[in-house]
Amino acid sequence: MSTSITSKLVRYSVSAAAFALAAVAGAGSAFADDSVNTGYFGGVALMGYDTVAYFTDGKAVKGSEEYSYEWLGTPWHFASKKHQEMFMSEPAKYAPQYGGYCAGEVALNDSVTVNVDPEAFKIIDGKLYLIYDEGNAAAFADNADDLVPKGDAKWPVVEAKLAVDEPDWNLINNP
Repeated sequence: MSTSITSKLVRYSVSAAAFALAAVAGAGSAFADDSVNTGYFGGVALMGYDTVAYFTDGKAVKGSEEYSYEWLGTPWHFASKKHQEMFMSEPAKYAPQYGGYCAGEVALNDSVTVNVDPEAFKIIDGKLYLIYDEGNAAAFADNADDLVPKGDAKWPVVEAKLAVDEPDWNLINNP
């Protein structure tokens, strides 16, 4: 092979490698952090519900792309500019416990194999917990003294599993 062809191949290989590295390095912000529940396909925290509204309105309120903020590599939607600003100033205060995965599932089973119903939630000691369905939300609240410490202890293990492996979405039982 001539020197000029070898030189071109080396330059091409280096350019291709640099492009691939840049693409991989930039990809981190394009994908949601697995420790935040984005539902099946949406790629948005809490399936697009406004996490601040649980505290201010006492109910699940759908957010809007117009009021969006990226936190933990995941877009979060809000119903108003005010809610967006409140979250931006204190995201950990408003974010759901256990990444928005089913609090009962984390506490009882060390896993996130069931999805949540955004309407099924409880605020306990100023913290938001999302649950599989409304009946289980009531049971979770009734047993919070037992379940919250269990969930708090198990969440780091579950979160570590999520960082290594996507949940097996084929096993998820969606209400």
